[in-house]
Amino acid sequence: MRPTRNVLKWLLGILFALAGANHFVNTSFYVGIMPPYLPWHTALVYVSGVAEIVLGVMLCTRRGERLAAWGLIALVVAVTPANVHMAFHAELYPQYNPVVLWLRLPLQGVLLVWVYWYTRVPGTLKNVAGVKRPGIAPRSPRKRRADR
Repeated sequence: MRPTRNVLKWLLGILFALAGANHFVNTSFYVGIMPPYLPWHTALVYVSGVAEIVLGVMLCTRRGERLAAWGLIALVVAVTPANVHMAFHAELYPQYNPVVLWLRLPLQGVLLVWVYWYTRVPGTLKNVAGVKRPGIAPRSPRKRRADR
């Protein structure tokens, strides 16, 4: 499972870093999908782009993996209202198929679960569903000083 986990971690990190870079390449696209109730559209696009780049790169490092994962969870949660706004107000975005706008919403959940996987310490006994993983021996319980 470890090689798969690492490959998927790198894939996710690269996807986020590239998406973040795209905020600077196609700024007008991201500004155009910002909900009107948010201020400073261009600044928020740049800030979220920098966050995606930094956190995506950090995710690919062993030392930064867990911190980056929690940061990416916060980022995905922060941008979800924009996706919800687009789905509920598809008439404001005639260039996009309304079905596609609605299909983006479950994708947010998939991203959250995928990123959450990297908040866990590899080798712990339970996975996201709380089920014991096969093939991992349980740790021996630590003895208290009084028992030694």
